[in-house]
Amino acid sequence: MSIAARQTAISCPGHTRPVVDLSFSEITLEHGYFMISACKDGQPMLRQGETGDWIGTFSGHKGAVWGAALNREAKLAATAAADFSAKVWDAVSGEALHDFSHKHIVKSVDFSSDSCKLLTASNEKLLRIFDLNAPEADPVVFSGHEDNIKHARFLPDGRSIVSCSDDKTLRIWDIASNSEVRKIPLSSSSSSLDLVSDGSTLVVTHGKNISFYSADRFEEIKKYSTETAMYSASLSPDKKTFVSGGEDFKIYRFSYEDGKEEASYKGHFGPVHCVRFSPDGEMYASGSEDGTLRLWQTNIGKTYGLWKWIDDSEAEGVPVCNVANEAMSPPTVVKAES
Repeated sequence: MSIAARQTAISCPGHTRPVVDLSFSEITLEHGYFMISACKDGQPMLRQGETGDWIGTFSGHKGAVWGAALNREAKLAATAAADFSAKVWDAVSGEALHDFSHKHIVKSVDFSSDSCKLLTASNEKLLRIFDLNAPEADPVVFSGHEDNIKHARFLPDGRSIVSCSDDKTLRIWDIASNSEVRKIPLSSSSSSLDLVSDGSTLVVTHGKNISFYSADRFEEIKKYSTETAMYSASLSPDKKTFVSGGEDFKIYRFSYEDGKEEASYKGHFGPVHCVRFSPDGEMYASGSEDGTLRLWQTNIGKTYGLWKWIDDSEAEGVPVCNVANEAMSPPTVVKAES
């Protein structure tokens, strides 16, 4: 029996509807790293990253939450929702700090590297940058997409943003001039946009394709095709492997060098909407239509987080994961001020 076949996913309970987005903070000195999940139940959840243990729920939206993000230090959280708003929260107290109104469903949020600005993308086909030091000021607005915008991210240079849309394009924008500087056509509508932890590589899923672009020149580095439509993909920090999930309920792991499938895992009972590597690359998380958030180990057999391995199996010394398949259940929801 192969070690890959013994992957044990940790299920993080709490959500009651499809989990559609998730994001990690960077690694903090005192507390490791954290994870936030967005769900159609309207209750975004904050969790400890290594274990998936529930910390708190940001309660205040009046519709499905489509996007969620943490700033680098995990002191701020942002959420994008179907109630035509994006909110910024104090991730320590759970207090809602800012509420930015839009004219349509907000799908994506992202913090600038200095946490002073918030980027939103919406079904208005517009991108907005809000100044968190002057939240009452009018945002900077970027227009040009011809259909709903799915995701948008600040780029590491601090001068640019990138967005993907149902209009089958990936677009790069210059913040200073408030203008589009590059439009990259895609084979089909893009379903996810991720940035590897060192900021060097963009990962874009579109249909049955996963494309990798340099984040400075926006040149396509690699492109791999799959047998099923993929809704999300993420590249490991060491750039040795990437994972993806899509319509067939499975999690796939591929070699970044040649695109060969290394493993596939069952566990979800619905399409996989989001998958992301942790900042240390030791695990990756996935969210699904089935309402669950699951954690998967990168180096199977290594003691990490809730994965405690013992080498006492009678099956030819294969390690056995000595861990319950459920992370800590969430206690009573802490409601933040809306």
